Amino acid sequence: MTTKISPLAPASVPDMPAVAGVRFATAAAGVRYKGRTDVLLMVLDPGTAVAGVFTKSKCPSAPVEWCRARLKGRKARALVVNSGNANAFTGKTGRQACVFTAKLASKAVGCKADEVFLASTGVIGEPLNANVFDGVMETLVANARGDGWLDAAKAIMTTDTFPKVATAKTAIGKTTVTINGIAKGAGMIMPDMATMLSFVFTDAPIASPALQTLLREAVDDTFNAVTIDGDTSTSDTLLAFATGAAPGAPKITKANDPRLKGFRKAFQMVLADLAEQVARDGEGARKLVEIEVEGAVSKASARRIAMSIANSPLVKTAIAGEDANWGRVVMAVGKAGEPANRDKLSIWFEGIRVAHKGARDPGYDEAKVSEAMKSPTINLKVQLGLGRGKDRVLTCDLTKDYVAINGDYRS
Repeated sequence: MTTKISPLAPASVPDMPAVAGVRFATAAAGVRYKGRTDVLLMVLDPGTAVAGVFTKSKCPSAPVEWCRARLKGRKARALVVNSGNANAFTGKTGRQACVFTAKLASKAVGCKADEVFLASTGVIGEPLNANVFDGVMETLVANARGDGWLDAAKAIMTTDTFPKVATAKTAIGKTTVTINGIAKGAGMIMPDMATMLSFVFTDAPIASPALQTLLREAVDDTFNAVTIDGDTSTSDTLLAFATGAAPGAPKITKANDPRLKGFRKAFQMVLADLAEQVARDGEGARKLVEIEVEGAVSKASARRIAMSIANSPLVKTAIAGEDANWGRVVMAVGKAGEPANRDKLSIWFEGIRVAHKGARDPGYDEAKVSEAMKSPTINLKVQLGLGRGKDRVLTCDLTKDYVAINGDYRS
């Protein structure tokens, strides 16, 4: 974690209300960092429903495997998250650390170990000394409260420069319900059916199968439409918890229940807000980049082309240098492996068309474009001219600071 806050950090932080049925506390357990909190315990009311999506990496962390197995129970009473160590590529030791941590938490909370969910973030390949949690878990339960969401978000940060929180209120029937979310992530970011680490909580009474459907629907155009460097983490975890503690709210058992219309929109808004904050906090980032691809043969094709552009080091470094280098965009479109026609291709930077129908735009003005590229937020649009498919992804520029942060990460 760095003390230098990203210039793209949100100008304000929302007031995070309490979520009925959720209490939490943080502690400095000494996992890796000194002088900062590095463990978070969320205590959830009995009957809390849980849903989750995880990394598709073939080398997942021990906590990812633990959570996947516990989702079958559909209920959660606690969530333990640590920063500083990912507990990934740690073999039998890593699995034992999960068992030990869950037992500590279950004893402190008063629940079954299978109702405890785990997540870890930090260095890969270093054994996690779970003994550091022994002695702090009881204190965490005793100190757990319903406010202080920024503290929760800070405890799970690694190379993040600011805590990421989002909130929304909506109605189910005649009852107002709350949705709160926290996230962490700044590098090793290109989620694949999950996010870096993100946890969303609501007091709505939504059954686990319905919540799982809502989560899978919402993640595709939010967290899965963000990339920092094209690297999918071993630890990507997105968990959603529904306590059902909102008084008077009708119980929801199916995702297609019409009473979920407002909730579905608010839920996606919270995930989208958190996802954009991750893009804004990309390691070393100085510019937030929105890439829009239109005129593709399908939405899926547009997504793959947009990701090809977003993950191109040449495109990203050009944007860092405030250079509207459409040639690099053409390269990224061409290498995506999707249908494209060079002579139908048009490209815009910040609303200024720089290339049209396979050549530089006849009205191109270098001075005008250069001035526009100084903006901290850049919109890059590509029109393929082949169909009606379109999509949008978020990324950031690639600066020297990214190399510095990652070159020194373990040391």
